[in-house]
Amino acid sequence: MTETILLTLKLAILTTVILLLIGTPLAWWLARNRTWYKEIVNALVALPLVLPPTVIGFYLLLAMSPAHGPGKWLYDTFGLTLPFTFEGLVIGSVIYSLPFVVQPVRNSFEALGKLPLEAAATLRASPLDRFLTVAIPLARPGFLTGAVLGFAHTVGEFGVVLMIGGNLPGETKVLSISIYDHVESLEWGQAHLLSGGMLVGAFAVILLVTLIEKRWGRVS
Repeated sequence: MTETILLTLKLAILTTVILLLIGTPLAWWLARNRTWYKEIVNALVALPLVLPPTVIGFYLLLAMSPAHGPGKWLYDTFGLTLPFTFEGLVIGSVIYSLPFVVQPVRNSFEALGKLPLEAAATLRASPLDRFLTVAIPLARPGFLTGAVLGFAHTVGEFGVVLMIGGNLPGETKVLSISIYDHVESLEWGQAHLLSGGMLVGAFAVILLVTLIEKRWGRVS
């Protein structure tokens, strides 16, 4: 059980870090850009919110397959095989949890308005300086919310994880898969223990996000 918990935490932490690195510039572009195709990009980012996880997992499995597509190129060029590996789980988790990080960060960027950035521009701050020293600090609640939601969503994954990673102990067997195994084996005590822990964690996540938003509302 300890190995499964540590693997799940490792996956969630690594996924959250990658999501913040990728999602921050993407959220900034979506918040500030006025091009006609912006909402098309936004719709693509938000797809995991409405698509069944098994559908996402199925197409990711095809894309990662060494038989064709990007997976074939990775295998032929670097000898990498992503299906049923931890690395494949990370990629799937990043794609599946992307909107849970991008949307809160985007909302925070949009809530800034133009005045703080214009004030920084009058002080001869470069666009990069304005982004790093003004936009990011002021959007901190969005980053906190996005990080919490991205982490929690990764911990609770099942469909995508099952399709891409299977059930390999020490490699791809995370908490959600472990619970499924215990239920399938009629090991109700273990299933109750893991499920109860995730239930408490989910409640803590909702409470934390609510407190962050409440504090942000008072500050703004």
